[in-house]
Amino acid sequence: MVSSATIGALSRAVGVKVPTIRYYEQIGLMSHADRTEGNQRRYTVTDRDRLSFIRHARDLGFTIDDIRELLNLSDRPDTPCDAAHSIAARQVEVIQRRILQLQTLQTELARIADSCRGGTSISDCRIVHALADHGQCTHEHALAHETILRRGT
Repeated sequence: MVSSATIGALSRAVGVKVPTIRYYEQIGLMSHADRTEGNQRRYTVTDRDRLSFIRHARDLGFTIDDIRELLNLSDRPDTPCDAAHSIAARQVEVIQRRILQLQTLQTELARIADSCRGGTSISDCRIVHALADHGQCTHEHALAHETILRRGT
C-alpha cells in the first residue's frame, strides 16, 4: 500500500471485508476516508494500521465497545495503561467462561454420541432422541430449560 489505497486494496491488505470497513466507518471506529474527485475512498497507512488494530482485537474476541475504548486510549499515548489492562483482564475472564461452557458442551455431546453406535434406524437413534428431549441432557442450557418448563414460564 503506497501513500493511499482504495477500499479494496485496504480490504486485501488487512484481511477485512469491504462491508466491514464501511461498517467500522459508520459506527465511528474508523474515520471516514478522504474521497477522490471520482468519489472513491482513499485510505492511508494510518487507516491501515487502525484497521489492523481493530481486526486483531476482534480476533481476540473484544467487543466493539471495548475496541472503541482501547482505540481512544491508544490515541492518548501518555495515559496510564490501567484501563487497557482492565479491559484485557475482563476479556480473559470472558474467554475462560466460554472455554468452560465449551468443555461442558463437549462432554455432553460425547456422552450423547457414545450412547449411539449406529446400525439402527433414525426412529431408534439415541442421538436424535437425546437432542429432542432436554431431560436427557446434563449441560447447563438443558438444565435451565427444564427448570423453566417445570415453572410453566
